[in-house]
Amino acid sequence: GTAAAKAAGFAIEQGDAPDVSAPAQSWRPLAAWTIANGKSEGEGPKAFVDFQNDVTASDVKLAVREGYQSVEHVKRYTTLGMATDQGKTSNINGLAILAESLGNEIPAVGTTTFRMPYTPSGFGAIAGRDIGALFDPVRLTRMDDWHRANGATFEHVGQWMRAWYYPQDGETMREAVDREVLAARTTAGLLDASTLGKIDIQGPDAAEFLNRLYTNSWLKLGIGKSRYGLMLKDDGMVMDDGVTTRLAENHFHMTTTTGGAAGVLDWMEEWLQTEWPDLKVYLTSVTEEWSVATLSGPHAGKILKAAGVDISLDPADFPFMTMREAHIAGLPVRIFRISFTGELSYEINIRARHGLALWTHLMEAGAEHGITPYGTEAMHVLRAEKGFIIVGQETDGSVTPQDLGMDWIVSKVKPDFIGKRALARGSMSAEDRKQLVGLRTKDRKTVIPEGAHAVLDPNQPMPMEMLGQITSSYYSPNLGASIAMAMLKGGRALMGGTVYMPMLDGTVIEAEVVEPVFYDPKGERING
Repeated sequence: GTAAAKAAGFAIEQGDAPDVSAPAQSWRPLAAWTIANGKSEGEGPKAFVDFQNDVTASDVKLAVREGYQSVEHVKRYTTLGMATDQGKTSNINGLAILAESLGNEIPAVGTTTFRMPYTPSGFGAIAGRDIGALFDPVRLTRMDDWHRANGATFEHVGQWMRAWYYPQDGETMREAVDREVLAARTTAGLLDASTLGKIDIQGPDAAEFLNRLYTNSWLKLGIGKSRYGLMLKDDGMVMDDGVTTRLAENHFHMTTTTGGAAGVLDWMEEWLQTEWPDLKVYLTSVTEEWSVATLSGPHAGKILKAAGVDISLDPADFPFMTMREAHIAGLPVRIFRISFTGELSYEINIRARHGLALWTHLMEAGAEHGITPYGTEAMHVLRAEKGFIIVGQETDGSVTPQDLGMDWIVSKVKPDFIGKRALARGSMSAEDRKQLVGLRTKDRKTVIPEGAHAVLDPNQPMPMEMLGQITSSYYSPNLGASIAMAMLKGGRALMGGTVYMPMLDGTVIEAEVVEPVFYDPKGERING
């Protein structure tokens, strides 16, 4: 290189040669367990060591000042490394800060027992193949092939793929749902309700168990009769609801919400196994043993007769909230006269393997009577028109039966039930608790976004004082207007008044506070 530079005409100066006798550079990483921030101990920004339990470097140093020297004692005093990452992820830094504070090396101080992951790991490595469509099991009803063949759009509900709506000839979602809702009120609608949780309850103490579990009375429920029940946690808050039917003296069939089925069964087992082991009751999940087709509407009875049902459907012989065992086209079924629409309705349960056969037979039998399949969105509109709640939508773990205006379902004579003592607390009857109300928008066509917050004065300075939130909101084609349900502070005292929902774009939606039952308030349509 030097010769080439000289040949090119550059002046060459002799530089200093490297000192080959100097010690070799060490490329080992320098340990920097804490970074000085120029502040006194405990001041300035927090230096987090354990990101799960929020343990800081100051916490470890405080433990030393408090006299803790054993690594196990410091671990328990600070909760360092006691979260799910019980490996080296947070403990190494924490142990090093401990050793530094004690003036020792890490080996002299000692280490905790490391558990995996031993080194920081990416979430992708932990998730493995459980991503995308493989993240959660997908459950399908026996009618799923029919829904897909008829163009249904689906939504996820508690692992289940449920038909959401059935668009026809380029319909928008709104147009399809309006058509389905109108059909269920004017002719007949058919809903795949197979996903509802179903629990088989048997044993000599089954009635007593239900009596303790639900807020209303169950001991005298007759065989073949059904009853709606509300289930509370021990803090008095609504946990789940559903209809339970007495099949025999010591045999009941319980239904739960689709998403709450597993939790309800677990809750029941917990009480049986830990609190009431003396009760002889046996629980079995039978959700997937039964397919369910719910037939609703004024023509529901005509369609069942056309389908070949072999029992009398006269209300005198088959009244509301009862169950009959029957046959349709020769197939054995259980028919429950219960309704989530407020219309004449039959909830037909059949062994799962016959579910698709029952569905297609009902669709064929109902063709001349205007039968229309409807999905979960139409189901929501229909139940909201009647003011029926959905647990998990109108409730959030802080709602009591009284908040929902359902005092009627809480027994005043039963000695006890789960949640009874909690309901007796004074705070449970406070006037400013959030209470269920209905809302009618001033502009009948404007649908309030679910989750929107209501205020009394839309011109108040930020942050605004919130009354509560919109829990359900839809356009009702039967009423030709927007309807909504909301949980508002002191809601029942606001009846007839006006509330406002400020939107992110600066607009404000105005609505009148009304009763949450918008359609057929006297329940006159239940018998068709």
